Amino acid sequence: MHEVSLGQTINDYLTGESLEMTTYEDLRQALARLLVEEKGYPHRNLYPKVPITYDIDGKPFSRCVDLLARNDQGTPLLALLFCSGTPETYTREAVYAGRLLPEGPAPLVVVTDSKDARLLRTLDGKELATGFTSIPSWEELQHLIQDHPTPTLDPNRLVREQRVFYMYSGFLEGCCGKTCPTS
Repeated sequence: MHEVSLGQTINDYLTGESLEMTTYEDLRQALARLLVEEKGYPHRNLYPKVPITYDIDGKPFSRCVDLLARNDQGTPLLALLFCSGTPETYTREAVYAGRLLPEGPAPLVVVTDSKDARLLRTLDGKELATGFTSIPSWEELQHLIQDHPTPTLDPNRLVREQRVFYMYSGFLEGCCGKTCPTS
């Protein structure tokens, strides 16, 4: 699915900002509402459109994580990404995104197409659960992060991971709305 404008504006569920309503924005809003209202995530711990930015061969690159759950100290816990195909085909890309967050890696990542989802460990990409019910509640997340440590990225590994994520994301550039808005 490509991101398409729905010709409306809406107020972001998490920030209250006025946003253009698109197919991806519609999904992001529904997931944010689900996380808060059904899964018990504190509103203050969810962040939309978190940019992952770095340079590749001297050129700036930016890609957003659709939603990021952080603890009260700002440490990433769970990155959530929408995909334009079946989640199992985007698991590696999602794991790289979870490793490259600006505040450091999150221990877990969810990739979803809004019909299905995969919960993955960023340390090694292991699939922990499948199906839309694999998205943990806030309480379940607190237990999961204790059992699933974050990967350590030395500078050389970081550069390699950035290159691989860039390769996975490259085909989306300019067509699927997956670049981050500029400030």
